[in-house]
Amino acid sequence: MILRSVLIVVLVVVILSPASQSLRFELQSGHTKCIAEDIKSKSMTVGKYHVVRPNEDHPLPDSHKLTVRVTSSHGNSFHSAEKVETGQFAFTAEEEGDYMACFWAPDHSPQITLTVDFDWRTGVHAKDWSNVAKKGQVDAMELELKKLYDTVTSIHEEMFYLREREEEMQELNQATTSKMFWLSFLSLFLCLSVAGLQFWHLKTFFEKKKLI
Repeated sequence: MILRSVLIVVLVVVILSPASQSLRFELQSGHTKCIAEDIKSKSMTVGKYHVVRPNEDHPLPDSHKLTVRVTSSHGNSFHSAEKVETGQFAFTAEEEGDYMACFWAPDHSPQITLTVDFDWRTGVHAKDWSNVAKKGQVDAMELELKKLYDTVTSIHEEMFYLREREEEMQELNQATTSKMFWLSFLSLFLCLSVAGLQFWHLKTFFEKKKLI
C-alpha cells in the first residue's frame, strides 16, 4: 500500500513538473533559428548545444560552425559565441519572461544544412544531480528523495506563480470591464446628444418654415 502511494506521488510529480527542452533541428546556411523558453525570475537555467558531425573522423569546417546568442525579452544578453561547433551557458534569470536562444549559420555557396543538438534545462531540471550525489555521498534512495523534494518545491513555487498570474489577469479583466462600461456610457451619451441636437435643428427649421 505504501509503495503504491509512493508510485502515485511520483507519477503526479512527473506529470506536473516542467519538462526540459531537448531537441535536434536542422539549420540551413544563411538562416537563423530561435527557440524561446519562459523562465521565472531567480530560476536557474542551463543549456548545451553542438553541431552534429557528418563524419566523425574529420573536424568540422568553418562553414559548419554557429553564432549563438541568448537574450531576455528585454534585450539583455546572457550568452554570446561566434563560429563555434559546441558550447554551453548557465545563468540565473534576473527577470521573468521569454528568453530566446538564437542560432545563426553563416552564408555558404552552395547552401548546406547543419544538424544541431540543443538541450535546455530550467529550474529543478538544471541541477547537476551527479555532483550532488558525489558531494553529499548519498545513496540512491536518498538522492531520489532529494530530487522528489526539489521537484515538489518547484511545483509549489509554480502554483504560486500561476496564482499570481491569475490575480493579475483578473485585475486586468476588471479594469477592462470598467473601461468598457464607461466607454459604452460615453457612446450612449454622445448618441443621445446628437439625437437631441438633430431634433432641435429640425424643430427650429420647421418653425422657421411655419410648418408647425
